[in-house]
Amino acid sequence: MIRPVVAVLSLLLALAPAAWAQEEKVLNVYNWSDYIAEDVLKRFTERTGIKVNYDVYDSNEILEAKLSAGRSGYDLVFPTSSPFFGRQIKAGLYQKLDRGKIKNFAKVDRAVLDRLKTVDPENAHGLPYMMAGTGIGYNVERLKALAPDAPRDSLALLFDRKHLFRLKGCGVTLLDAPEEVLPAALAYLGRNPISSEAADLDAAVDLVTKVRPNYRYIHSSAYINDLANGATCVAMGYAGDLVQARDRARAAKRGVELGIFLPKEGAAYNIDVMAIPKDAPHPGNAHLFIDFLLEPENIAAISNVVGYANAVGESAALVKRELRDDPVVYPPASLKLYSVPEVGKDFERQRNRAWSRIKAKRS
Repeated sequence: MIRPVVAVLSLLLALAPAAWAQEEKVLNVYNWSDYIAEDVLKRFTERTGIKVNYDVYDSNEILEAKLSAGRSGYDLVFPTSSPFFGRQIKAGLYQKLDRGKIKNFAKVDRAVLDRLKTVDPENAHGLPYMMAGTGIGYNVERLKALAPDAPRDSLALLFDRKHLFRLKGCGVTLLDAPEEVLPAALAYLGRNPISSEAADLDAAVDLVTKVRPNYRYIHSSAYINDLANGATCVAMGYAGDLVQARDRARAAKRGVELGIFLPKEGAAYNIDVMAIPKDAPHPGNAHLFIDFLLEPENIAAISNVVGYANAVGESAALVKRELRDDPVVYPPASLKLYSVPEVGKDFERQRNRAWSRIKAKRS
């Protein structure tokens, strides 16, 4: 005889697909800015009849605050795997995926799935969307004129006061992400970029604080257009965003030529995942959309627009050759890459307080 609780759970599981089938034709997506191909959204609606309401954010912290508050209303979100997605799983913010509803799961690169297992051991809560290193974009002509000896391969372009003093007037920007900037500062100092030692945090904070007056602003999306139109000349950014800036500069034909690199000292490498919030109102539609995005032609179309690598092997032939051959988009094995791990609450609290002080200090 089945125990009553088990019977209820069995009934709920049996009814879940039927409930999904009765969902209204709506999907509420919350994604990073400049991170989708509009044609892909259009094709999804044409195929399924599901209307996509698409909102954007520009930091993991904003997404986390929305999810932690509950009842966000979103059906699909795209957190960065480490450290954010990992700790959000532990906080119970996501529901498990129904693999039976995602037939294209088999097309996902196993090596990427294995990497995600460090935060999601059974790949139960999320699947990879886009991947990128954190790099630096620069205006070729402005650097040649203002700082001809400045390196085109090093974090010194962001942290060396000699170079920053000369480039300050044309605009140098940082990401609004302490988990990106402070490890980069440690890499520049020759220290372990993923250290959670208090002495290393102090060293990184001290370095960035000293050079803070040389930065035009600290923001995680404004740099794309500003770099592309010549409003700034050096930007720390996600590789795909920097590729977008380069493409926009070329398309505008206003004489702005951008160079991009992942620093020789090492670069953070991030995987953004597709995940369904625990209280998503349309989980069935979210599963349909995940499966749709993992189709090689669709994920390739997104890579071609946003400039990020994806984890669907069969899409490679459909990705533009200039992207496939770009070491910024698909880094060589010789480049030092790291993923920032989850840290203890005390360390995170200290880091965030220090970051708030850095942001507020302009001169």
